[in-house]
Amino acid sequence: MGSGSTGLKDKPQGATRQRLDRIVREIAKFGAVGGAGLLVNLLVFNLVRHATGLQVVRASVIATVVAIAFNYIGFRYFTYRDRDKGGRTREMMLFLVFSAAGLVIENGVLYVATYGFGWDSPLQSNVFKFLGIGLGTLFRFWSYRTWVFRALPAGEAVAGAESILAEAEKQRRRGQRVDR
Repeated sequence: MGSGSTGLKDKPQGATRQRLDRIVREIAKFGAVGGAGLLVNLLVFNLVRHATGLQVVRASVIATVVAIAFNYIGFRYFTYRDRDKGGRTREMMLFLVFSAAGLVIENGVLYVATYGFGWDSPLQSNVFKFLGIGLGTLFRFWSYRTWVFRALPAGEAVAGAESILAEAEKQRRRGQRVDR
């Protein structure tokens, strides 16, 4: 403790550092799934728009719905796989509600650009689709981590880990008795 450190401040800084590391990893995983979802969204949008001749916002809504389904799988089984898995019906309902709100944000930007300002060339549509996705993503990140894929309370997480360790210890002891 040569530089005036008492050791008391080191512990909270370590906890803060761990918390920061966790949020950075979460953002990176969310970004990886979201980036793949972005590609799915834009590919489906352009495919539907050009192959079917649907109006811009209708093609965008279809693409957003496909991306939402893709993203749920990525978030549940990659980004938030360590989060509370109880209440899947509740989780799915909240995911759909917040995804629908994100859909409105995302496609609202495109709607205003297209019908409010007349910006509907393929390039303009993609730019405003991308901008809408960005705004929707900020909302989705907050809502998914806060309401949908909630972290287990610390007590439940510790109890769960302890029960797993206790079971492993029992099996280890049974294995030793059989070996003798």
